[in-house]
Amino acid sequence: TSPGLSLIVIAAIPVIIVPLVAFGRSVRRRSRYAQDTLADATAYATEAIGAVRTVQAFTSETATGNRFAAAVDRAFQAARASVSARAFLTAFAIFLIFSSIIAVLWIGAQQVTEGSMSGGTLGQFLLYAVFAAGAVGQLSEVWGEIAQAAGAAERLSELLAEEPAIRSPADPVALPRPARGEVVFDRVSFAYPTRPDVSTVHDLSFTVKHGETVAIVGPSGAGKSTIFSLIERFYDPDAGRILIDGVDVRAADLEELRSRIALVPQDVTIFAATAAENIGFGDPNASRPQVVSAARSALAEGFIEAMQDGYDTVIGERGITLSGGQRQRVAIARAILRDAPILLLDEATSALDAESEILVQRALEKLMEGRTTLVIAHRLATVLKADRILVLDGGQIVEEGTHASLIARDGIYARLARLQFEAGRTDAMLGAAE
Repeated sequence: TSPGLSLIVIAAIPVIIVPLVAFGRSVRRRSRYAQDTLADATAYATEAIGAVRTVQAFTSETATGNRFAAAVDRAFQAARASVSARAFLTAFAIFLIFSSIIAVLWIGAQQVTEGSMSGGTLGQFLLYAVFAAGAVGQLSEVWGEIAQAAGAAERLSELLAEEPAIRSPADPVALPRPARGEVVFDRVSFAYPTRPDVSTVHDLSFTVKHGETVAIVGPSGAGKSTIFSLIERFYDPDAGRILIDGVDVRAADLEELRSRIALVPQDVTIFAATAAENIGFGDPNASRPQVVSAARSALAEGFIEAMQDGYDTVIGERGITLSGGQRQRVAIARAILRDAPILLLDEATSALDAESEILVQRALEKLMEGRTTLVIAHRLATVLKADRILVLDGGQIVEEGTHASLIARDGIYARLARLQFEAGRTDAMLGAAE
């Protein structure tokens, strides 16, 4: 009965919604920033706790605490700004809603005074206006929550949308069975994506036959660990081919390829799980007797059974309850359980004391039996039994042969051997003096 009042009620809806959309974008940006700062603070806390001994050794507790406090304060300020933006959005919506109701009441009261509208009709319009205002008010709350959730979800969406650089081909070539474990590098060149102008390996060619043990030595930065990363296909070469049993790794299924490789790294990852679960990481389908057998072969059974709950003992995050040698033997047990034809040993004994190194070396000798093995080592004593030794320098093979032939050649390998011999003799003299 009153087109004017109806127009006010209808026109108020877009007048309220348009600012909601505009302010919602600001809420989303602020929410995203709040999530970013919270992630930064959490990452720093995790890093500091993981390196707590280093922090204490350098008496950096106060400085570390101050940095963490500053990161938390940034996260708090960002969260407060996000909440304030959302509160302003809601308050602005309520202001517009009540303004429209007041406009209806003002114009309606004038029409009642003039006699062009009855009081009952005005009451009906007010009731309709309140209903419409309530709906729009709920919309503002929902829109604020959506905007805040959208900002928080942007980080996750970006991660999920990221396409992996390394993936299995659409029509993979099956690796031959039974597996032999032959590895061939055919004129391989590679530079890391972060440093595309620096070639880590260049025109690299070599072959490791079935059952052969090949050691890779050389100065730091020579490209030793890069070879392992390329075999595992963590990266693809820029030029050349890498063949496993005659199949280009880029043509093989990733899961099948990596199932044929066992890695024993220098820095072993230990999960916050039981000893059995950590060893079982090598084969999630392994039974308890298989896990125990692998631990026995890796000379890990003794210290595991000495724990309070044996194989059911929770080792602790990052293996904090284990020594370096014990962590290495857990890694060897994983590799034994995996039973892969190709074994990669990445400086597995370089950080161990003499006693631990002897135990780990014994376990490694059992693991290497009948497998194609590539060994990276700084200690030349760990590669003396290798069938061949490849000496890398500047991403290329500069020497190749047995220990005796390389010593006789008097090149880089002989120089490294002399340096280690002199260092070992110095350590022995210092030990005797003490």
